[in-house]
Amino acid sequence: MDKVKVGIIFGGSTEEHPVSVKSAQEVAKHLDTGKYEPFWIGITRAGTWLLCDGPGPGWETGRCRPAVLSPDRGVHGLLVLEDGKYETIRLDVVLPLLHGRLGEDGATQGLLELAGVPYAGCDVQSSALCMDKSLTYLAVRSAGIATPEFRTVTADEKVDPDRLTFPVFVKPARSGSSFGVSKVTREEELAGAVETARQFDSKVLVEEAVAGREIGCAVLGDDPDLVTGELDRVALTHGFFKIHQESNPEGGSENSTFIVPADIPEEARSLVLETAKAVYRALGCRGLSRVDMFLKDDGTVVLNEVNTLPGLTSYSRYPRMMAAAGIPLGDVLDRVVSLALKENPR
Repeated sequence: MDKVKVGIIFGGSTEEHPVSVKSAQEVAKHLDTGKYEPFWIGITRAGTWLLCDGPGPGWETGRCRPAVLSPDRGVHGLLVLEDGKYETIRLDVVLPLLHGRLGEDGATQGLLELAGVPYAGCDVQSSALCMDKSLTYLAVRSAGIATPEFRTVTADEKVDPDRLTFPVFVKPARSGSSFGVSKVTREEELAGAVETARQFDSKVLVEEAVAGREIGCAVLGDDPDLVTGELDRVALTHGFFKIHQESNPEGGSENSTFIVPADIPEEARSLVLETAKAVYRALGCRGLSRVDMFLKDDGTVVLNEVNTLPGLTSYSRYPRMMAAAGIPLGDVLDRVVSLALKENPR
């Protein structure tokens, strides 16, 4: 039987470019090449699309050819420039490994919908909904799931500190990997934190700092058949979780460790798992997502955020939680690709 032709898109022109490349490098180690034929589509920081040999170090300067994903459904894949002419490569499925803006927000998913190419992970609607934290909160609240108290701040709006109870978190509404996030403990820090967040998004979120343990849940599958990894707990020495901005995350985080399985009571574990699944369903997620929550001392579970394309790097939480449940990354990749092809067979 012919191998499944998988287009793997990585890189990107946003601040999460390095994380995406690292995710692709880890995927390259675990993808079953006996079953799948990968086509590595790297996007440079400048936004140039290249078909290359792989995501290894120096991939942009290696053997690469200009390539674009054609919106023409007749092509069903790539247009690749070779010697002044375009050739076509039909793709059976695409695995988008782009994190944050333009990758997790529905933009890439929309392009794939136009192209008629099946793709792994959340669709346009759920990607956009989960990317905007304020919309995420509104949607899950309607499903009876607790969220932090929050308010949104538009581009030119000023925040009245007298209406806030400190500490608060100030963050871009539509960004990832903790870029632009600040913990504000005093009134005089507020204006600077808002400006920092605005470097990444014109829409800013100001939300209460929830006192509780940070618990993550890796979810895999399509409703109603959902599989979860072991829960993890983020143990912080100071500050807040932002490993993807650290200088050497592969060597360990500067302020956090990860306890897997999470050291919480069984009753709390069951509630967190059910809450994560309820969030996943309420937002229409499919394929895979990581649901981050707070477990308060009174046993209440509060949603933090949802990552529809969580990091798959060597130090990322999602693959670690799945591996702890007996599902290695190679099996995760096989399942999400198979799910994408299920309704769109070759």
